[in-house]
Order: sequence, then C-alpha cells, then structure tokens
Amino acid sequence: MRIVKNGDVHVSAPIGMPKKEVERFIEEHREWIAEARKKTYESQKRRVDFYNQLPLKTREQADEALRRLKALIEPMVESHSKEMGVKPSAVHYKAMISRWGVCNVRDKSICFSAYLLLLPEWCVEHVVVHELCHLLEPSHNARFHALMDKFFPRWKEARKAAIKRVKIGACSESSEREQARPKVKETRQICKMEEDEDE
Repeated sequence: MRIVKNGDVHVSAPIGMPKKEVERFIEEHREWIAEARKKTYESQKRRVDFYNQLPLKTREQADEALRRLKALIEPMVESHSKEMGVKPSAVHYKAMISRWGVCNVRDKSICFSAYLLLLPEWCVEHVVVHELCHLLEPSHNARFHALMDKFFPRWKEARKAAIKRVKIGACSESSEREQARPKVKETRQICKMEEDEDE
C-alpha cells in the first residue's frame, strides 16, 4: 500500500483476493493512511514553495532570470568543456521543474532549468558537469559515474544537497532576495527562456 502524490491510496493485492479482505486491510491502516497523506501533502507543498521562490510570471522576470542564468552557467560550461574535451552545439534554458538539465546526445545540445538559480553555485556546477559528461557517455552507467568522479568528485554530495533543498523548500542566499511569489500554475505557464539560435 502506498500514497501517491495526489493523495490517492494505491493497494496491491494478490489476484483473487476478496474485495472485503482488501477493504478490511485498508480500514485497519486508516491511521497510517491519514498520516501518510499528511506527509505527502506537506512534501508537495514544500516542493511548490521551492519553485515559486523564483518569480517568472512576467516577460521582465523571465528576461532577468535568463540574464542571471547566462552569467552563472556559461563560464562553467566554457571552463569544463575545455577540461573535458567536449563542446555542446548549443545551450538553452527553460523553466523545467522535472529535471535540472537535459542533454540531447543526437544534436549535442544542452538545456538547463531556470530553477538552477535557486541552488548554490557548487550544485549548479555539478549539473553542468553532469550534462557535459553525457556528451562523452549517453547512459548513466559505470563509465558515466567514473567520468563524474573524475571531473566533479563531489557530485554525489551535490546531488543530495540539491534534492534536500527542494524537499525542505530552501533556496540559495541570492534567490532568497527575490520578491513576489506567483502561484505555482503561473510558474509552470512561463514561456520558454531559450537562447536565440544566433546568440
């Protein structure tokens, strides 16, 4: 039995088990369900609060975020690309909440989440190295992990720190100075913040 993100209860039962047995099992665990639902709700709320710390409702806010992203990430990409002997064909930025970065191994382009601005710089650098490593190794296999160990030894620590910040709803000191927190649906509706192809 588990509680999914929207609070629904999912129960797995052997084929042929009577419905009454399943219902009895659920009833016996009613208190656990209530507590688990509460924890799930609180976790989701902290996640929403984390992403809402970066205002992206207006064009001006999106442009400012893009400016800050380029200033933060482009020097990291340049430095680590030289060290690793790779070069992305293009670097884009979007308001992604499902992942910090994406590497398209076919065209060798990389897209970074705007919400990296909510992380400490060393965590951002870990994401940059992670995506650049995919230009050398597409899969998350042993070779990929070895490359991460070589080019960013603290990658496991950085990944845990980033996950923790989302879970507790905390952001970096610079992003804490951001003002106005739009509703989460407004954050998700932000237009793409991609670089023009000729930039």
